[in-house]
Amino acid sequence: MAIGSTMHTFDVQLADTDRGVYEDFSLRAARHPSETDTYLLTRVLAYGLEHAEGIAFGGTVSSTEEPAVLVRDLTGRITAWIEVGAPDAERLHHATRLAERVVVYTHRDPAKVMAPWADKRIHRAEDIRVFSFDPGFIESAVPLLERRNTMTMTITEQVLYLDLNGTSLMTGVHEHTLS
Repeated sequence: MAIGSTMHTFDVQLADTDRGVYEDFSLRAARHPSETDTYLLTRVLAYGLEHAEGIAFGGTVSSTEEPAVLVRDLTGRITAWIEVGAPDAERLHHATRLAERVVVYTHRDPAKVMAPWADKRIHRAEDIRVFSFDPGFIESAVPLLERRNTMTMTITEQVLYLDLNGTSLMTGVHEHTLS
């Protein structure tokens, strides 16, 4: 018998002063057995950092049809394709043809994530944004994860102040481009 997903809930208070987004919301994130806690936390942070009307978690970790997080407009068209981790160039090429905005949030070294994309054909590669966190940030937050989580995310001047289950952490949110 296959092992099922583990459900994690997050009660989030978001104050993104950089974008003027202030929301309280609850998330239910299913962690697939092949998904690491590091990936799960990065996916949840990407959701918060990109929070907008129409945002939702995409398909499973191995889904080729949808990204980890996506934003749809009222017609159902994908307006933002948000990948987590280290997607391949072909996936990014596909994404830029479907969505106005393509973003990657990575918990890995961004130079190593972007290196395999060099010399690959990626539609609108110059428009893709890659975001990373300070080294060690995700690894220090992962042990704080529980099945039920309270999270406060405050973003100001590209610095994320995170309170996860009563422990406060801070990181820069670093933007990288492919050009």
